[in-house]
Amino acid sequence: MEIIRADHSGFCFGVQRAINMAFEAAEREKVNGRRVFTCGQLIHNQSVTNRLSENGVGRIDSIGEADRGDVVIVRSHGEPKSFYDEADRMGVELVDATCVFVQKIHTLVHDAYLKGQEIILIGSADHPEVTATNGWCEYQAVILETPDEALEYVRMRNESGRVDPPLIVCQTTIRQELLDDILRVFDSAGIIYELKNTICNATRDRQDSCAALAAKVDAMIVIGDRNSSNSRKLFEISKKYCKIVTFLSDVSTLELKDFKKCNKIGVTAGASTPEWIIKEVIAGMSENVTGNMEHNPMMDYMDDIENSLRLPRPGEIVDGTVHQVMDNEVIVNIGCKKDGILPKSEVSLEEGQTLADVFKPGDAIEAKVVKSDDGEGGIMLSKKLLEINANYRELKEFMESREPITVKLTRAVNGGVIAEYKEVSGFVPMSQLSDKYVENADEFIGQTVDVRVLKVDDKRNKAVFSRKSVLVDDKKKQVQEIWANLNVGDIVEGKVMRFTDYGAFVDIGGVDGLLHISEISWGKLKHPSEVLAIGDIINVKILSLNEERGKISLGLKQTQPEPWSLVGTKYQIGQEIKGKVVQIKEYGAFVELEAGLDGLVHISEIANKRVENVSDELSLGQEISAKIMDIDAERKRISLSIKELLKEAPAAEAPAKTEE
Repeated sequence: MEIIRADHSGFCFGVQRAINMAFEAAEREKVNGRRVFTCGQLIHNQSVTNRLSENGVGRIDSIGEADRGDVVIVRSHGEPKSFYDEADRMGVELVDATCVFVQKIHTLVHDAYLKGQEIILIGSADHPEVTATNGWCEYQAVILETPDEALEYVRMRNESGRVDPPLIVCQTTIRQELLDDILRVFDSAGIIYELKNTICNATRDRQDSCAALAAKVDAMIVIGDRNSSNSRKLFEISKKYCKIVTFLSDVSTLELKDFKKCNKIGVTAGASTPEWIIKEVIAGMSENVTGNMEHNPMMDYMDDIENSLRLPRPGEIVDGTVHQVMDNEVIVNIGCKKDGILPKSEVSLEEGQTLADVFKPGDAIEAKVVKSDDGEGGIMLSKKLLEINANYRELKEFMESREPITVKLTRAVNGGVIAEYKEVSGFVPMSQLSDKYVENADEFIGQTVDVRVLKVDDKRNKAVFSRKSVLVDDKKKQVQEIWANLNVGDIVEGKVMRFTDYGAFVDIGGVDGLLHISEISWGKLKHPSEVLAIGDIINVKILSLNEERGKISLGLKQTQPEPWSLVGTKYQIGQEIKGKVVQIKEYGAFVELEAGLDGLVHISEIANKRVENVSDELSLGQEISAKIMDIDAERKRISLSIKELLKEAPAAEAPAKTEE
């Protein structure tokens, strides 16, 4: 079986640059004594995030969480313009690790926006790079993710009569095929556009080499974080050209049972996958492949010759044939140039029993080597020590059943720790100690933990355990149980964990749901922090569930009465109200009575005079008093008048009329 790695896989230039800048900032600020944060996950890879944390780099989810003098690293996906403006206002120092190719897109979009040009951004609306780019044109870009969305855009554009050429840019990690499909929609509709193909060259190279490799192998393995957009695209590309494709985050999830009949296996990795994870997976594959190879008779013959020449080492278990039984020892032929000597003291005998009662010449025997040379040319053996072998048999059963066992971690060694199970000392590799990256194993020494048995070699007294496998499965079970108890329409308690410009993520008992900004309040919000704070405990309604994609949509405003449902009991025609001007139009101004409930003051109802321009009389945010003139509950419209209150004011308060 041959393992082939794609020509272009693993860290790209932009990701490596961001990581280097982050570690340099962490080292530099240790001397200065300033706090260092990344805003969001620096790259889509939890192992890298854990390493940064261990080097003193914390994480915040919005610039508002930093304090004056803090250092914040801008991730490779970039941030919107408002992020930089807010950092400058707050006195926060930025280390800008935005990918240079993403910065180029920000410049293109910002320049086009200043010229008044329409902007089309092809990519995933919820991807942080797309969100950041949209922030450089005041979130005015049209975001298209599929050809169907492009068709809908064409329909709306034709209805509007717009003819000026839009600027088209792309998320750097999308597939070239997606761009081509959307451009065909535009070309078929006769739309003239200005195209800037901003798909990263490294992304194209990675996708092309993935496609080329997938077409010539029997199976493909894609290594990357599930949250990584470019890794998921490599998985999609692989499935187009290859029947057997596996997506894994690291070696702990590697299973080769589906690849037994494959002659060639291809390996590729996303841009945010560290080199050490790729090498660990390939090494794990090589080990499994070797273990699954069919036996070659010639190789067995060569092994027999080699075994006859070498002496077994202390601790090895050997098979032999009884050659001679004496009063105090048994001579055993163990297939090498020296005989094995099994003393009476190393055999468990019942009272009155002799060696001759237990052993006969020609009997097959299994024993453990105590010494390779007893001083007289023999190899000392023990049957008593084989009792320990029962522990190994147990371990083999646990390995096959995958049932966890309890071990004690006793000491750290190179590359991991030693774990004790009864009389057996096993090894837990550093990568299998935890479901998080472990730099130093000392903190685990002395702990009693549950592990799975990965490998048992009782001939060489070796056993390998994994604690990570147990932790990962426990988390999967917890998440599955949570999903099983969730239903659309349920109102559940959650904790606000982090903000984005488009909403808030809420932990509802072990899984995160998205509370979109439009579902937070019946009124209009610019940012979730206007209503919520990190750590808030809130009741939310489950609006939709997609277990396959792991997405949950939540609503907060649905737990509160819709403002229009209470209009009849709170407001009446003729009532005087106070409100805030929230929108100014040519024909009048909209006044917010409460969140989600606006009324219109028509231009003719603003003053006791002819008003030419609404902005001359009113301004956004201004608090005003007005009278309710009409309520149309069916059409959800409230008509207001400022002029009516002016008419009712005492004559003494009316402005004096000047004589000309």
